[in-house]
Amino acid sequence: MPCRLPPQLGATIMAEGVAFAVFSHNGERVLVSLFDESGETETARLPLPCRSGDVHHGLLPRAGPGLRYGLRAEGPWQPDRGHRFDPAKLLVDPYAKAIDRPFRWEPRLAQHGKETVDLVPRGIVIAESAPLVVETTQPSFIYEIAAKAFSMHHPAVSETLRGTLAALREPRILDHLRRLGVSHVELMPIAAWMDERHLPPLGLRNGWGYNPVNFFALDPRLAPGGAEDLRKLCATYAEAGIGVVLDIVLNHTAESDEFGATISLRGLDNAVYYRHAQDDPGRLVNDTGCGHTLALDRVALVALAMDALRYWRGLGVAGFRFDLATVMGRTAAGFTPDAPLLAAILQDPVLSQTILIAEPWDIGPGGYRLGEFPFPFAEWNGRFRDNVRRFWRGDAGMAGALATRLSGSSDLFAARHRGPHASVNFLAAHDGFTLVDLVSYAGKHNHANGEDNRDGDNDSHSWNNGLEGRTDDATMTAARARDVRALLATLFTSRGVPMLTAGDEFGRTQGGNNNAYAQDNETTWLDWANVDEDLITFVAGLARLRRELVLLTRNGFLKRDGDPPEAQWLKPDGSAIADDEWPSLDVLCLLLRDQAHSVLVALNRSWKGVSLSQAERGWARLLCSSDGPDDLPARSVSLWRAG
Repeated sequence: MPCRLPPQLGATIMAEGVAFAVFSHNGERVLVSLFDESGETETARLPLPCRSGDVHHGLLPRAGPGLRYGLRAEGPWQPDRGHRFDPAKLLVDPYAKAIDRPFRWEPRLAQHGKETVDLVPRGIVIAESAPLVVETTQPSFIYEIAAKAFSMHHPAVSETLRGTLAALREPRILDHLRRLGVSHVELMPIAAWMDERHLPPLGLRNGWGYNPVNFFALDPRLAPGGAEDLRKLCATYAEAGIGVVLDIVLNHTAESDEFGATISLRGLDNAVYYRHAQDDPGRLVNDTGCGHTLALDRVALVALAMDALRYWRGLGVAGFRFDLATVMGRTAAGFTPDAPLLAAILQDPVLSQTILIAEPWDIGPGGYRLGEFPFPFAEWNGRFRDNVRRFWRGDAGMAGALATRLSGSSDLFAARHRGPHASVNFLAAHDGFTLVDLVSYAGKHNHANGEDNRDGDNDSHSWNNGLEGRTDDATMTAARARDVRALLATLFTSRGVPMLTAGDEFGRTQGGNNNAYAQDNETTWLDWANVDEDLITFVAGLARLRRELVLLTRNGFLKRDGDPPEAQWLKPDGSAIADDEWPSLDVLCLLLRDQAHSVLVALNRSWKGVSLSQAERGWARLLCSSDGPDDLPARSVSLWRAG
């Protein structure tokens, strides 16, 4: 293999052949394993002949697209020093743009000295297309989708397409998104992933994808056509005026803890790619809860992450939601918003202009960092979720917190001069209860996960309306439906960016499982045969009202001064709420005004209806989340407009 440093890491098609470049600081030698066209037979192991700094590289003449390959790395086996080199392990190139089969866990992947050529996918050399340029617009309604679960039971999707990205391009699905008024879909992870090692013995599979191996290659189960499947999806959605936000995992990999697999980064340079305890180089730091943490403050990791993000952007992705994003801001000293990876993203002329959404927490020391990410990052607002849930559950003293969330969460974002659009407001997401389960279960029911109900959130601020779980009782069903609508109306009348998880607009349930990552089955597959059409219509109406009423969506925190004031918090009789009245409130009204408009949002969590003084002065009610003879029925949200 002639010596030539290629322009980028990975496998690059050149005029003379395919150039390979692999980072390994502590590795002594990196080899490329070549395979026949079927990918079944290893035909050669060729050492990369050159090393420039920490990049091992070489050129394979006359090779081209379609070549199947893997990597092997030679170096010290010294686990107590963080080194886990094992040339018996076939490794997936971290920069591979395609793989030929899904990953699957087998114990041999973690056993030193055991050959794994029959277990590990091969990378496929592909010719990259020109970047797909899509316009980036500010999200106004985000819709979270797990690609497989979304389409497995959809009646308009053929059997051959179900569970794939291609299914999401079907006209009936696009019609549904348009009907709801979705501005952006947020795809849960689509990069190639592997099941956690405890799942196969239980007969379970990871259905969420938050366990990646490679940050470039799409999982072939979701995208049999590889990168083109995502490119086509992004192009189709762009034509429909819908952006695609990709949920990406840059905090850990499927290699897990010291008992986990060696399939990529661990075999190439475990000591560099993963963070180890400063006083014990053999002990992995576990800020993610997944057994280890990527050391994203190091140059090689910053380069890997940035290259991956630019690649996805070139496929038409409008932006990213970053899983456990606090890890992205961690150094050996802890979290800082000026960490190398965050700084690199913000100075990048392409990535800095995309949609950037942080999940602002991890489980490490000081891991909860809501409100601390730099502009232009938005953040999943877990306080919005918890405060709204607790208010409607009936917890004492929650009216003030609810008012802050309705107003755009200035307590979290104003100090850094970030407006309400920095707050991604949500009631439920992929992890946790579904919206219907939130009002149907007081406790989690995760026994199907095989962990004796120990996993999942133990305090979801949920309630069951008097009976745990599913019921055919009409009164109970009506009470739960009423609470769901009140929650949804609260979400869509709050300043910030609303996010809804697919299926919550029509009443999906997971049977009380609030950690259904391992339920790649009927538990999480959306039941399109039994949708609540009235609820879909209600959600679509909320989104439409939100688009029409600019007072609900402005990127400014509400001001209580001015003449007249922009915002006033009132009691039902129209008088102002005194400071000492907030702790005991069950009913509160928010009056919004500008030069041309006046809107009243009224919330009543009590069990009786109330009258509003505004209703007697010619105000028009545009929304009421519950039926009843009162201006503001029990357990409801109403929206009024002057004139």
